[in-house]
Amino acid sequence: MKVRIKFRKYGAMIFIGHLDTMRFFQKLIRRADIDVSYTQGFSPHQIMSFAAPLGVGLCSNGEYLDLGCEHVTSTKDMIERLNQASVEGYEITNVVLLPEDAGNAMASVAAATYTVHMRYEQPEIDFASQISAFLKQETISVVKQTKKSEKVLDIKPLIFDLDVSYEEVDGKRRPVFSMMVDASSAGNIKPALVLDTLYTFASLPAPKEFDYIITREDTYTNIGTSEEPKLVPLDAVGNTI
Repeated sequence: MKVRIKFRKYGAMIFIGHLDTMRFFQKLIRRADIDVSYTQGFSPHQIMSFAAPLGVGLCSNGEYLDLGCEHVTSTKDMIERLNQASVEGYEITNVVLLPEDAGNAMASVAAATYTVHMRYEQPEIDFASQISAFLKQETISVVKQTKKSEKVLDIKPLIFDLDVSYEEVDGKRRPVFSMMVDASSAGNIKPALVLDTLYTFASLPAPKEFDYIITREDTYTNIGTSEEPKLVPLDAVGNTI
């Protein structure tokens, strides 16, 4: 049987890369005494598959991994055991049992939602109007650097939603951008690229890497069709144990 584990990544752990996160969870599964399944052969390893890897420096409230198990107890018990064995910066928030025909986490990813908090006061500009005009363009072209050359990419079909709100910090008004973008293997784009392109469109200098805090809110799969997509969080596919 296979379970899908949803977890948060925050605090100092945002500076831990994907490979070290994988190693951490391998040890966490053993410490929590989860009855995990192993591959066969001379070098058996845990049957584990992560969804879209998270970039270094990004927080997340919606990370996922699929785990093969010989036996499971209950959602509540597994969450408690995993969190007791975990460290600050990794928090398990849900565990669901997947149906037999469910695809693995990585292959299932279709989209992701992000929140971008600006660290500093921004220029006095109506970002809502700029976003509206930005999304009304027929194409939104960016130059993407590949290993051998550069190519022009239209990212408009890859932006599913883009909005802005505001927060007061130390008496100063800062924009908070929220977006849903394509996160599939075929069309994955980063929220920083969307933000840079928006600022360039608005004739503003693109923000630097440490000018904002990016949080991945959740990761989604498409349970509809390509013509009529229906995006749901990855843990909506399974059932509570």
